[in-house]
Amino acid sequence: QVQLVESGGGLVQPGGSLRLSCTASLSIGSGTAMGWYRQAPGKERELVASITGYGTTNYADSVKGRFTISRDNAKSTVWLQMNSLKPEDTGIYYCAVVNLVGGNVIPTNWGQGTQVTVSS
Repeated sequence: QVQLVESGGGLVQPGGSLRLSCTASLSIGSGTAMGWYRQAPGKERELVASITGYGTTNYADSVKGRFTISRDNAKSTVWLQMNSLKPEDTGIYYCAVVNLVGGNVIPTNWGQGTQVTVSS
């Protein structure tokens, strides 16, 4: 089973940027879709962005134009570039292997998460 390790979280001021990384223990080739989720305190985990093995991306409305998901299959790594951060972006961010089925995004493997805090 693939292991996912996230890094890059931290404390940032509103308007700042962070880049999260997720490295997989096994090869994530063109047949593997990946996603970034987040969970704010007291809220359910939500999908932030997804990317197919061929690079097609999709974003939650709340982060469109601010976040960018990308990947390098050769490095088995997925990134989430987060710009113009807002306090409401605060939460634990999780990387996941996902299945894209009929328009639904279904996570199958999770990383341990990395904390992102946006505060002045």
